[in-house]
Amino acid sequence: QVQLVESGGGLVQAGGSLRLSCAASGSIFRINAMGWYRQAPGKQRELVADITSGGSTYYADSVMGRFTISRDNAKNTVYLQMNSLKPEDTAVYYCNADAIDRRSYRQARYWGQGTQVTVSS
Repeated sequence: QVQLVESGGGLVQAGGSLRLSCAASGSIFRINAMGWYRQAPGKQRELVADITSGGSTYYADSVMGRFTISRDNAKNTVYLQMNSLKPEDTAVYYCNADAIDRRSYRQARYWGQGTQVTVSS
């Protein structure tokens, strides 16, 4: 199995910044794409950004130009730098990884437990 642990969430004022981290561990053979989703109260979970093992990125229109996703393949870690935060960015942010298990060689999508980001107006 692969485990994902997020960190870096918190409470910030509008216009502020936060940096989220997600470290993968366990029986990892290879991690393909890694990404960040978020879910706000009363809304469905949505994709915020993702990044391939080669560094290609995708961003939701709502965060384009404000958020930056990156990864350190040697550390099996993905980051989300969030700048110019807005109250509408308030949500639980979840890390995910498309990974191949070292023992079974089966590919699956894994999820972290989530970290709360709250932006005050």
